[in-house]
Amino acid sequence: MTATTGIETPLTRLVGVRHPLVQTGMGWVAGPRLVSAAANAGALGILASATMTVEQLRAAVHEVKSRTDAPFGVNLRADAGDAAERVRLIVAEGVRVASFALAPSRELIARLKDAGVVVIPSVGARRHAEKVAAWGADAVVVQGGEGGGHTGNVATTVLLPQVVDAVDIPVIAAGGFFDGRGLVAALAYGAAGVAMGTRFLLTSDSTVPPTVQARYLAAAAKDITVTTKVDGLPHRMLRSELVETLERSGRGTALLRAVRHAASFRKLSGLSWAQMVRDGLAMRHGRDLSWSQVLLAANTPMLLKASMVEGRTDLGVMASGQVAGVIEDLPSCAGLVDRIMAEACRTLAALPPHAPR
Repeated sequence: MTATTGIETPLTRLVGVRHPLVQTGMGWVAGPRLVSAAANAGALGILASATMTVEQLRAAVHEVKSRTDAPFGVNLRADAGDAAERVRLIVAEGVRVASFALAPSRELIARLKDAGVVVIPSVGARRHAEKVAAWGADAVVVQGGEGGGHTGNVATTVLLPQVVDAVDIPVIAAGGFFDGRGLVAALAYGAAGVAMGTRFLLTSDSTVPPTVQARYLAAAAKDITVTTKVDGLPHRMLRSELVETLERSGRGTALLRAVRHAASFRKLSGLSWAQMVRDGLAMRHGRDLSWSQVLLAANTPMLLKASMVEGRTDLGVMASGQVAGVIEDLPSCAGLVDRIMAEACRTLAALPPHAPR
């Protein structure tokens, strides 16, 4: 076994990629350039669609297909008002994988599977994995608390084995992975591969502005925090002056800011106020949020766009996994994947032989 031949797992067989690595669908970050670079490197690239209109998603899918013949996926919001239209699009375009940050319904899973699309929801709890597995999901990404963005408080090393033992579909580990040793550890727990966001964000194929990438590279583990002040939910990100300002601000100030961001996101996304209200209703039901939290959720896409697209670290937030504290370089996706797989193969080869039974 070599890094060139890769490591075959249930994930690689399920989706047809060379390596058991997934580049996650990060909003404003996982665009056509990063996704196609990850796919060409042999990983599963996931296109983030939540911050795109349907037509922008169609154009992005076409661009990825023009850059690679390898399988790739699209991350969808199961609670979006136009989810059915987006599903029709990826089915028509022959996209290999549909991933979800929230659990899709049994009916949505069935519709995708009937069309030959592999369905991979992301979960943060054992019971959620059991639910989507029972509904027919093909695999599941399980993210521990080390992961960036919206996250839980259970470490990957505790959550992963629980989920592996609970379901009989491939489990992809996320939260805290950045190298070949981590991949081997995840495989030892019974995972079929690992998913990484921050590590792919910090590559030369990422479109994140250099000034923002520099902030990530300069961060130590102590510079990464979890706050509920962005949208009312636990959100892991780099500590910054803006985050500290948000944490000091009162509820009224936060809600006022959220209203302004909601108006901005409405114009950007092309959604009507009625569509945004419907999405808010779905979000509120799906996550059991208060109306204040639903309104605060308008902060997230605009604050992320300010940093990840416009390079304004003073005005935006920088979602981050804890691994940012140990990442020190910006390889290409091809270089990163080759390095991870070579290290994984070396690590496996260096393990002592099994003790006799």
